[in-house]
Amino acid sequence: MKNTGFQFRRHKHQAPYRNPALLLPATAGVLVLILSSISFFLPVSGSNLKSSPKHQLICSVRTVYKSLGISYDDEFGFTKEPDFVEIEQGETNVRQHIHEKKIKEGESLYSILVASGLSPTEVHTMTGRLKGKFSVKGFRPGQTYEIETNPNGSFNRFSYRLDAATYLHLEKDDHTGELNVWRETLDYETRLATLDGKISGSFAHELQKRGRSGLVSQLRELLSSKLDFKRDIQPGTAYRVLFEEQWIENDFIGTGKILAVEISGGARQYNAYRFTDLKGNSAYYDEKGKALQNHLVFGQPCNYSRVSSGFGYRVHPIRRSVHFHGGVDFAAPVGTPIRAVADGKIIFRGVKGGAGNMITIAHGSSLHSQYLHLSRFSPKSSFGNRVQQGDIIGYVGSTGSSTGPHLDFRIIRNGKLQNPLVALSTASPVKSLSPAEMGSFLAKLDIYHAQLDNRQMMLASTAKKRDSEVL
Repeated sequence: MKNTGFQFRRHKHQAPYRNPALLLPATAGVLVLILSSISFFLPVSGSNLKSSPKHQLICSVRTVYKSLGISYDDEFGFTKEPDFVEIEQGETNVRQHIHEKKIKEGESLYSILVASGLSPTEVHTMTGRLKGKFSVKGFRPGQTYEIETNPNGSFNRFSYRLDAATYLHLEKDDHTGELNVWRETLDYETRLATLDGKISGSFAHELQKRGRSGLVSQLRELLSSKLDFKRDIQPGTAYRVLFEEQWIENDFIGTGKILAVEISGGARQYNAYRFTDLKGNSAYYDEKGKALQNHLVFGQPCNYSRVSSGFGYRVHPIRRSVHFHGGVDFAAPVGTPIRAVADGKIIFRGVKGGAGNMITIAHGSSLHSQYLHLSRFSPKSSFGNRVQQGDIIGYVGSTGSSTGPHLDFRIIRNGKLQNPLVALSTASPVKSLSPAEMGSFLAKLDIYHAQLDNRQMMLASTAKKRDSEVL
């Protein structure tokens, strides 16, 4: 053991020029530093850029960066803002090599992972991250687990169900080789529920008392243009709310979208009903079909820690070359759920070059959202499926041209890339309903009233809320 350690220390401090394996990276690194230092002091623009020393140096630096696998270009190869973006449709190269197996007598987590293609060192790294998060006692013969492999048969993911609502995932990024351990709450079931009654104090206190305080912010935003919650809602005000709830078996996860709300205060009536028009855009209208909001509301695509890269032109910190970035990068841990920002239809799902695992959703004919670098797709996000705002479509990863886990989120309107941060806040105008849409809206109204009158859709008792957690 001592002799091995001594050899390792000698190898660690061995000069690069004595080790051919280290010579190329060391030489390339020095070359990048020299070229970058020289290019930093040269002007960015010139009358004859292609023949200028600046251009030649930039090309040299790009060649070296490319040989080292370093990329700073847009995932779709944009060097400048495109005049028109073609929306690709279909499904490409989706990983589907998933094997469900059962734990055999005498098998351990270590033996299963090694047999699945991980090295003992990699298994040690992963199991080290599980300390305090995973009970070996629960790993028993007869229980099932999943192994996902890449098209070449190499290990990609091990998944094990910890309990009725939680999966444990051990994943290896096939592009970077990075090992990740994360825990996932299962996709929820959507159920309809109703609340009705008379307010004795404030509306917020009433909803909190009924265990549905999550509806408060939605109702304020929805009715803010017509209703003052402090002035217009008095003791004795009647209300009825039809909304979606999220459940995993018998566990209550949270409240979803409000579908209909009716508030009667004195001689005044405040109504709001959710309706999806013929273009696939959802908005809220009163009982006469008049839009309550002047824009289509988007949800956030994921919970993120920061914006790691913005929309538009950016300058490489070393090369000083200017490139266009067509989206916004939201930095988040691997496995963070990614949600559809609005109702729509999945028109692309698969692998797309530098974008890695990608999903494109059509929200009507002229508006699309794109989600890049996913670690994997949600089982419910199949190509051609319709999704609702807030549905989980995938999970944050680092596939494709990516230096770390993040979501590259994009908005395309009428073939033109939009700044997602602006689009998320302004969305699109809600137009008046056409005669055909008005007929559908009135029919939907009848359904809502029947559901509001259905006393069997009352609330069930709630359980402790569970959230996705990255280990």
